[in-house]
Amino acid sequence: MDNVKLGKRIREERLRLGLTQEDLAEYSNISLTYMGRVERGERNMTVKTLVNIANALGVTIDYLLDSVVNIKDDNLIKQWLQLTHNRSDKEKKMAIDVIKVMFGHLDS
Repeated sequence: MDNVKLGKRIREERLRLGLTQEDLAEYSNISLTYMGRVERGERNMTVKTLVNIANALGVTIDYLLDSVVNIKDDNLIKQWLQLTHNRSDKEKKMAIDVIKVMFGHLDS
């Protein structure tokens, strides 16, 4: 995860809402110093802290993480999710097993 991008996104949202770092730190139950480090991308956050910040900003975690988590082949992942949307866990495992066999043949 890119902490610098995440911090920038948090800062942008904070400024959009007209909040100071001190306001957001207080609403998120963290220190002002820690908030500054988060916004500069110098600190990793716990999930709890990320949730507190998202709640204080009135946004979702996925909004804050959008384009922060590097997912390669995003389009392929979306296709997989669409294909497996209404499938049972057993069916999903079968599909993965088929793909493993296919890749095994491709690699040999």
